[in-house]
Amino acid sequence: MRTPPRPVVKRTARAILLEFDPNDPYGPASLVLIKRTRPGSPHPYWITPGGGVEHDDRTVVDALHREVDEELGGKVVDVVPVFVDTISHTHHDDGTPLHPHGVKVQHFFVCRLASMDLDRRHGPEIDEPNGDYEVVRVPFTREGVTSVNVVPPSLRAYLAANIEGVRAMLAPDLG
Repeated sequence: MRTPPRPVVKRTARAILLEFDPNDPYGPASLVLIKRTRPGSPHPYWITPGGGVEHDDRTVVDALHREVDEELGGKVVDVVPVFVDTISHTHHDDGTPLHPHGVKVQHFFVCRLASMDLDRRHGPEIDEPNGDYEVVRVPFTREGVTSVNVVPPSLRAYLAANIEGVRAMLAPDLG
């Protein structure tokens, strides 16, 4: 007996956002993250820029560009899909039920940071924050990625095991 597919009730687009020295575009890189601290919690976590795909977004990549603009006042280039994560998602963020077997699919794209102006940030995280959203950079190395609590844990493990492979997705000869 086949198990029916679980309904996808939410999709997100997230940037594994690499920043390179403009004079050495294939040299050492930093990973741009958002350090998230919720009110009343002493334990921050680090997330990649991005968020939910909205009805107005034509594509998941369009949602990625919109989210990077909102959260960082940023622009990205060389957007390449590299990882997808599927997790149980049975309730809206406000706690109301969605579907008892619903899932959230998170699409992760590696991309280069083309520009960032934190004064241009806008959107719900900026206009009506629920806690702190601090833009941080960590070295894009195994040590850098594992030095902070990157969520989801599956992304942290994937990045730690695939630093070279993720960087290779931005190689000029990829096509």
